Amino acid sequence: MPQPDVVLIHPPSVFDFRERTIFYGPISDVIPSSPVFEMYPVGFLTLAAYLRRHGYRVRIINLALLMMRSRRFRPERLLRKLRPTLFGIDFHWLPHAHGGPAVAALLKKLHPDIPIVFGGISSTYFHEELIRDDAVDFVLRGSVTEPALLALVRELKGARQFERVPGLTWKENGRTRVNAEGTVASLDDCTYDLGAMVAGVTSHLDFWSTVPFHTWWGHPITAVFTVRGCARGCVTCGASHAAFQRFMPGQYPLLRSPASVAAQVRQLAELTRAPIFLVGDLRDGGEAYAGDVLDALAAAPVNNRLVFEFFDPPSREYVARIDASIRHWGAELSPESHDEVVRARLGKAHFANARMEEAIEAMLALRCENLDLFFMIGLPGQTYGNVLETVGYVERLFTRFDRRLSAFITPMGPFIDPGSNGFESAERHGYIMRAHTLAEHRALLEQRDWESILNYETRWMTRAEIVDATYDAAERLNELKRRYGRISDDCAAAVSKRMGTARAIRRKLLANGELDSAEVRAFSEGTINDKSELFAPGAFLRNFRITGILKLLLREVFGGVSGSRGLAVSASRKPGTNVAQTLLSVPRPEPTAAVGLRSESWRDPAQTGVSVPHLPPPCPPTKLRSDRSMLCQTCTDAVTDSVTEIEDGRIGDGVVDVVAVLPAADQPGLLKNAQVLGDIRLRGADSVDERGDVAFAALQGLQDADAERLAEGAETGGYEVDHLG
Repeated sequence: MPQPDVVLIHPPSVFDFRERTIFYGPISDVIPSSPVFEMYPVGFLTLAAYLRRHGYRVRIINLALLMMRSRRFRPERLLRKLRPTLFGIDFHWLPHAHGGPAVAALLKKLHPDIPIVFGGISSTYFHEELIRDDAVDFVLRGSVTEPALLALVRELKGARQFERVPGLTWKENGRTRVNAEGTVASLDDCTYDLGAMVAGVTSHLDFWSTVPFHTWWGHPITAVFTVRGCARGCVTCGASHAAFQRFMPGQYPLLRSPASVAAQVRQLAELTRAPIFLVGDLRDGGEAYAGDVLDALAAAPVNNRLVFEFFDPPSREYVARIDASIRHWGAELSPESHDEVVRARLGKAHFANARMEEAIEAMLALRCENLDLFFMIGLPGQTYGNVLETVGYVERLFTRFDRRLSAFITPMGPFIDPGSNGFESAERHGYIMRAHTLAEHRALLEQRDWESILNYETRWMTRAEIVDATYDAAERLNELKRRYGRISDDCAAAVSKRMGTARAIRRKLLANGELDSAEVRAFSEGTINDKSELFAPGAFLRNFRITGILKLLLREVFGGVSGSRGLAVSASRKPGTNVAQTLLSVPRPEPTAAVGLRSESWRDPAQTGVSVPHLPPPCPPTKLRSDRSMLCQTCTDAVTDSVTEIEDGRIGDGVVDVVAVLPAADQPGLLKNAQVLGDIRLRGADSVDERGDVAFAALQGLQDADAERLAEGAETGGYEVDHLG
């Protein structure tokens, strides 16, 4: 298999986190990822798609997730095998101030001749400090860097005249060069290509390198970013309007067109049944823009729940329009504080609580399926007592409104963003900053606990008081959610137990006591709320649309045929066999030499009852399509006509033979290594949900059968199988 042209690598927050004992606390409890911040930026998907459309091969490596899955995984083993033209490392948010440079240093040690480029918001802010790192060759500045990355790759493969790459900071003969900024006219060219992503996963047999975060298979959160930049003025945010004006090249906010928003929603809905978040308040683009987006979504309806983000309360008219346009919808509103004065100090929006309550009433009077309120700790003007008053206000809301309304409170951490008004004019806004440079923030990330990691405190609360307020407020809110039916008794009890242990760990830290590293890791997540409150888990087949996944594969492998119905295999199991055995006991014919497809249909009812649709004979070279896809149009039509589609994920007594759509060259290796299934403790599967879980886990187990990764596969496979559903 040829090497990729570009490898995009997402580092952990702290590179050697497995060797350190760091009490991260609740800093990631209301986001999908863990304290390792293993969720890579959505820009990876748009960058990869943009380069692929221009003929370049791209691979995404979620190094943070791979390191989380097994302590035996060694990054250098994987990275040593890669020989791209360019390595790219994201440094989007500041928590990666340690991991990003550390991964660059490792790459430079392994591949001193391969250049490394950084990108992201924090890369842009710290570009001059970052480029002084010996391991860093380039920094791409900007929030929309797809065209610039393409230009950089072309120069690396061509004339190497890097002065022609817009927004590039680079080195020439030991001197730093800062190129002029480029221009970006539209976000519509920066879209996903889920078909290429799925095909890349199967072609590499690499199911975990591209997973966004460690529990994604259990609750696959998806999102469409409707905007880059922001129209709001939060004093703590590095993506606020004032911050981007200060250091980000380009004109912001930059809006995605309504047609593009709807198209991305449709593409995600083909892959998953999970909720789809529309990131950004649509009204920030103006009433006309928000209305046009709703019209575009109504014209191409999906069954997924669409979750709308509000930065201030929506009007009754706008809520009614959402309800008339969208089948299933929910909302998130971020008042940040119950205190109207504190809210105004923060700068996001200035509104009265009465207006917010009117908006809540309007949404819950219609078909809104869930409404989450988010409150923050560490705001300008906020005291310990003020934080506890917020919880009292939430109780009044719980008393008034039904169970669809819930609330969350979290500390602002670990950092106030560089470039924000609070960072740049800290004293004016009541903040006391403890770090300013990239090196200083990297040093903070090496501290033992989240109180010490915080890069700020305020005139109204010390770091210790911020920690106290967080646990005390969260404890009261957890009890309120139990009492008013927002969460179950068991969920509340589990959160309370974890919070109690977290408090005990903090007491040990204050007494300079010895910490148990396993205990610290276990209680650095889910200590102030359970993530299932935000991201409801589900079994594999409830989360994903198998037919949609296979459609994506069919389009990618067979040249993007319009109207294709999907590629699947209907199967019935022998009594006494589990799904993994059914999938992997089927005799596979040898691949044909020309295009790697089986040349005739085959079946073995006596063994498995598996029936495979007829595939056409290999195409003569003279009939290959001009776009270099594998089949000519006649053969592609024949494939399309012969496949069997599974009805919306309902597979009855059948299973999806995912192996059948993998590149044929990989199939002998799959079968040869089937014995690894025993090593990862696969169990028999009798329910529909378990069938999907086992089928997918079987393929992951086979990937882990690589000689270098067998040991770690045996260690982690059982965990992964248990958590798929």
